[in-house]
Amino acid sequence: MICSLAKQLDMTERQVERWWRLRRSQDKPSTLVKFCENMWRFTFYLYNFSYGLFILWEKEWLWDIDQCYIGYPHQGLTNDIWWYYMISAAFYWSLTFSQFWDVRRKDFWQMFVHHIATILLLSFSWVCNLHRIGTLVLLVHDCADIFLDAAKAAKYANYQRLCDSIFAVFTVLWIISRLVVYPFYIIWSTSIRAPMLLPMFPAYYIFNSLLCLLLGLHMVWTWLILQVAYKAISAGQSKAREIYENSRRDPHSTTTKVLGKGLSPVLTGQCIEKQRHRVGPTVQAICSASVAPSGGHKHDYITPGYEVFYIHVFSYRAVQREGGVGGDKGF
Repeated sequence: MICSLAKQLDMTERQVERWWRLRRSQDKPSTLVKFCENMWRFTFYLYNFSYGLFILWEKEWLWDIDQCYIGYPHQGLTNDIWWYYMISAAFYWSLTFSQFWDVRRKDFWQMFVHHIATILLLSFSWVCNLHRIGTLVLLVHDCADIFLDAAKAAKYANYQRLCDSIFAVFTVLWIISRLVVYPFYIIWSTSIRAPMLLPMFPAYYIFNSLLCLLLGLHMVWTWLILQVAYKAISAGQSKAREIYENSRRDPHSTTTKVLGKGLSPVLTGQCIEKQRHRVGPTVQAICSASVAPSGGHKHDYITPGYEVFYIHVFSYRAVQREGGVGGDKGF
């Protein structure tokens, strides 16, 4: 196909391939778009979790999960629970539809199954008047998602340290909420305690199966999260080891002092000052140009009595050389 296009457009195959890559890159969302998307989700999850915690704080079933089944099905529905359900359902419906015209991600089908399962859970619990246990499921799921989108937003804003810190908090909170509280408190209650307190009906088994489906998705995502965390830790250890080895290889490495106005330390490199006229004693100095060129180019900066040449290396080093004029060979 590329060959035929090249012939039709009177272009080389390399030019067609370059145009094709550029065209495909235009369909990808920019960093700003990704940042805005994650900030929107962070704002929603923060609001929804805060609102849910606020309205459930005085509800008896938040502290005693058996109250989700005692008195069923004659359990009243207050306005705050109604709004909590409607806002959450609307959000997950919007995520389900927007997936199809957004850029397809690697976990497209996992997220699609998650959104469908969540909507079915909200629907079944609403129709069957199991809204009490439904509010607990929503509360447990929203708390970890806050930190996930906050970490992504920090990543897109180039705050890597902040991103790593938030992601560490997210990983711990995810494991506690999704793999401890959710299965051993909520699913245990729906599977063990509920049959003891109320008669079972067919829709209940569908409801409980969907809860178990979400748990399976949580296990898959936990494995992926742990892989990301392991890679981040390994990359940090490798970087620290590299810095340590470089410092051992160059025991004279030090932060240079600023010599004269307009000079400031550079991250990597050394400047060798060479006296213009022979004076006899050893000349030893390290300086750094205010703007360090890349790739070993020579940079002239004139100070009284000296020529400053920049040579790109990977650490600061004190260089001693007997006085004398000559070229910069040997450096």
